[in-house]
Amino acid sequence: MAYDIIIRNAQLRRKPGTWDIGIENGIITKISKKIQGRGKKTINAGGNLVTESFVDPHLHMCKVYTTQMLDAKALQAYHGGNMGGAMTAIEQAARVKENYNEKWIVPNVIKCLKKAALNGKTHIRAFADVDSKAKLIGVKSLIKCRDMFKGIVDVQVVAFPQDGVVREPGTVDLIKQAMDLGADVVGGIPWIEFTDADEQTHINEMFRIANDYGADISMLVDDAGDPGLRTLEMLATKTLEEGRIGRSLAHHARAMCMYNEPYFRKLLALLQKAKLGVVSDPHTGPLHARVKDLLAANSRVCLGQDDVADAYYPFGQNSALEVGFLNVHLLWMTTFPEMEDIYDMITTRAAECMNMQKFKVAEKCPANLVVLDAKSVYEALWYHKEPLYTVSHGAVIDKDRMRK
Repeated sequence: MAYDIIIRNAQLRRKPGTWDIGIENGIITKISKKIQGRGKKTINAGGNLVTESFVDPHLHMCKVYTTQMLDAKALQAYHGGNMGGAMTAIEQAARVKENYNEKWIVPNVIKCLKKAALNGKTHIRAFADVDSKAKLIGVKSLIKCRDMFKGIVDVQVVAFPQDGVVREPGTVDLIKQAMDLGADVVGGIPWIEFTDADEQTHINEMFRIANDYGADISMLVDDAGDPGLRTLEMLATKTLEEGRIGRSLAHHARAMCMYNEPYFRKLLALLQKAKLGVVSDPHTGPLHARVKDLLAANSRVCLGQDDVADAYYPFGQNSALEVGFLNVHLLWMTTFPEMEDIYDMITTRAAECMNMQKFKVAEKCPANLVVLDAKSVYEALWYHKEPLYTVSHGAVIDKDRMRK
């Protein structure tokens, strides 16, 4: 039998020995100790680990590589103290949008997506600010780049009201326009509003748009050092009320680490009922969601890149393995079983949070794979090297093209 691709001598996670993987028409059609047949392309994994490719549910892509456009005020406010100045940081960072222009945003995004492809990241939920300053410039730029990278990196464009909805009159209409242009996901950041009532209005308005367009929701919640923030609870409750189980995703939820235990347990029950995932980015701020507790409860939780060289975080290679390596340390998940959990949170758990189906190395599943330059998850995280090969949507990514 002829295959489009055969990967031979591959190690698979939690499966002894080496295996061959046959891919045809974008689908994994055969996994066997020895595939009898030939491939139009054959890859010898040489005993290296082959896994699902990497998934990033959270990247502010319209802002990548903008760190040097601003002074250090936003970074100092976001990272200072106990994140009490997070709202001030957002206000400081908004200055970059006064100069938004597709002429520099698009090249920055292309550079970032090429890095993603080289680093084995085939799926990204990409946020574009939509407000009175950014208008629709970021959304248009990301949609253009999404279409350019179709079949290489799957980009979901999030129409994101970074500066609020009640605080920014006219933003609701702009979000609708962004969805008309072709944005994929409705964003939100309710905690940025000034009152509980305004936070609820923010959530209600974004749900109304998501329902009208049949879109999923991604909201940044409780991203500050304030134990009184409750927008994660509001998001979970609204998800349940609307019957949108599994179609909401919460990002950051940093205030969670300050909640008392009885309230956290109540919140955990709500998250599980709503199948509401939490994306945590501990490397971009001093506080983070209770990732280990969410894992222990088998609640939906994963890791994201969040930022690449912008006003909130000055680093980032758009590499999920780098994110995994950093968070092994930040979360103190240094045992071998915990490293496996970290790896799940940048692959299969991230895909689950994004409501992606059949994202696994198994027959009849889409072929989104990486052939790592490593024999184990431990080694992959330790050295966080670029994969030897990335198969995206059933085709091997041309690395030479991505380096140009």
